[in-house]
Amino acid sequence: MGPGPNPGLSYLALTAVAVGSMVGAGIFTLPRSFGASTGPAGALVAWAITGFGMYALARVLQWLSTVRPDLDAGIYAYGKEGFGNYAGFLAVLGYWLVACIGDVAYWCLLTATLGHFFPAFGEGNTFPSMILATAGIWGFHFLILAGVKGAASVNAVATVAKVIPILLFIILLALSFEPATFDDNFWVGGEQPEEGIFQQIRATMLITVFVFVGVEGANVYSRYAKRRADVGRATITAFLLVLALMLLVTLLPYGHFPRAEIAALTQPSMASLLKAVVGPWGAILISLGLIISILGAYLAWTLLAIEVLFVAAKNGDMPRMLARENARGVPSASLWFTTLTVQALLFIAWYADDAIQLLVELSASMALTPYFLVAAFACKLVIRGEGGNDLRCRLLACIALLYTIGMVYAGGLPILLLSLVFYAPGTILYVVIRREQRGRVFSMSESMLCALVVLGGMAGVLGLCRGTISL
Repeated sequence: MGPGPNPGLSYLALTAVAVGSMVGAGIFTLPRSFGASTGPAGALVAWAITGFGMYALARVLQWLSTVRPDLDAGIYAYGKEGFGNYAGFLAVLGYWLVACIGDVAYWCLLTATLGHFFPAFGEGNTFPSMILATAGIWGFHFLILAGVKGAASVNAVATVAKVIPILLFIILLALSFEPATFDDNFWVGGEQPEEGIFQQIRATMLITVFVFVGVEGANVYSRYAKRRADVGRATITAFLLVLALMLLVTLLPYGHFPRAEIAALTQPSMASLLKAVVGPWGAILISLGLIISILGAYLAWTLLAIEVLFVAAKNGDMPRMLARENARGVPSASLWFTTLTVQALLFIAWYADDAIQLLVELSASMALTPYFLVAAFACKLVIRGEGGNDLRCRLLACIALLYTIGMVYAGGLPILLLSLVFYAPGTILYVVIRREQRGRVFSMSESMLCALVVLGGMAGVLGLCRGTISL
């Protein structure tokens, strides 16, 4: 078995895993990300849509964990069970890439945080930033290779480290909140964006998806739970706690500064805001909490990425070589493959105009594939009459499916094609798997799906070459 939590995780431990998985780099960037697109009115609608959609998805995960307890290899297992080997593979690949892209986002945000004190690091995409991030990536690689385990305990420490400064940020901004400024910003305020309210909301939707990636954290480690029923309860509890944090972090800044000033903040914008409100110590407080939480979260998410590959390889959903372990019981092949991928993604991010924003949108887009398959599998069970005839479950499955489809639309064609640039070459791994198993590579329907993925990937590369898709 690869790195992971110890057997027998309690309800509170599972909740901490899910909260820690969701509360990552994204929450520290929310003020500027929303301020650049919309005001409080648009933010409230965006969070309402996301809250409703993600709640439905969380409830679907809760329901699936009880009606199909045999599927405990992670959320990708639902895609494979419902729609075949290739769909299951795409879910594995997508979820693993989400973890890898998130790891790069962590390093970009960490170096951008250092940029507040050392200008050479800029906003996370300068040459010194890349050198420091590279050193960190390989430092963690050899640390894990030496036998470091315990994602759950690391995640718990990181969760405390990040939640305390976030709570202080909320309290300090709430105490000095100015209703008049909030009212001025409500319908955007200041410089009016050219887009209407619908386009403003759409521009924020992938951001909201990104910050909720990890809602399935308890489900990923479901086989370690003391009680299966705790998995669903922990998922819902964590979701509600994190939604409250996200809302407050997004809305409170509008009660202090005009929207245009919030949009001009450097990332991590939470640190910039607190510095403006209480002085330099505010930026130091947020930055220290952010750096500690990023280092812990990076280790936890890297271990999760390895877990995904290792378990998938053991189950025949990734090449067998990725199930190899070293003498210390660490899935070394999965670790090397993950680290090299993170390093390659870091080089790509270095060339991006806004590395953090690109990584946020790309990670969210990649996450939609496994989420869509979860919702579609739930709908399939409902149609077949499995899991009872609870009307509420039927409605939640349909809502979750519509939500994931809507998020693909909200993300737009360019980011969808960019995600397919990663999925298309990844299909080579699937061919390797099927040949290892000496099975038929593609069924007729899978051939059609593969053709769409490859054509989309080619269109994405063409768009990058022509400049119609930009990094």
